[in-house]
Amino acid sequence: MAYKSLLTVVTDPDLASETLAHAAKMAQSLDAHLDVQTLGVDRTQTGYYYAGANAMVLQETLNRATEEANSLAEKARAFLNHEDVRWNIETGVVQLADVGRYVASRARFCDLTLLPLPYGKSRGVEMEPVVEGALFDGNCPVMVVPEKIEPVSTPQRIVVGWNESTEALRAVRAALPLLIGADVVHIVVIDPPQHGPNRSDPGGQLSQFLSRHGVSCEVDVLSKTMPRVADVLMRHVSDVNADMMVMGAYGHSRFREAILGGATRNMLEQAPVPVFMAH
Repeated sequence: MAYKSLLTVVTDPDLASETLAHAAKMAQSLDAHLDVQTLGVDRTQTGYYYAGANAMVLQETLNRATEEANSLAEKARAFLNHEDVRWNIETGVVQLADVGRYVASRARFCDLTLLPLPYGKSRGVEMEPVVEGALFDGNCPVMVVPEKIEPVSTPQRIVVGWNESTEALRAVRAALPLLIGADVVHIVVIDPPQHGPNRSDPGGQLSQFLSRHGVSCEVDVLSKTMPRVADVLMRHVSDVNADMMVMGAYGHSRFREAILGGATRNMLEQAPVPVFMAH
């Protein structure tokens, strides 16, 4: 199934141009429609207003969020007017607590959502629920894009982080249109279990599945020579000069990943290439 409906959500003017460039490039190469949602976020917590605060305070924060959404829409429109792609822009205003639910309602009927990395320097608090809203409640695969890389229309060398999990398999299935178009797909297995059912051929079943779709595959079995799985994956991405990575999102609970860290959280903090995720 080809991707015909792409979504990007813009909440930060400093990241808007790069995110839109990646989304427009991919929409053009796939002959897909690009939906742009510009979001003004009311970041105040209404439950913590001091005694005596009145409706004027609420109205002021809503006015500010509305101005942000409209300003982002103008910036997006100015950028997309010069792109050869079908697009539309919608503005929205939402309180911080409802960001995930709002984004999910937009992502439910899209094939793929493209977003900037949610963690890191100068990232707004709303960026994490934007990603999670699309992934979980929106049930839509997400591609997160790091800053300062050239937009990629069709990735040619893709690394798949494979650990036999349901999340990883869903990500692979969702990414099939991109995997089929790649020159080579590296299936990366890190420290496979010595006594598992596929111990003699780690990654073999996935390789066979993809090969039947015409995907050119290589299975790379790696040792965990670094403290974090994400570090091993990122080093291999660099070693094979990959331009995209596919992985399952949140194999552990989101709370545990947020507190203790995990492959998903680590990749979302410092991925060197676009990361395609599904859950």
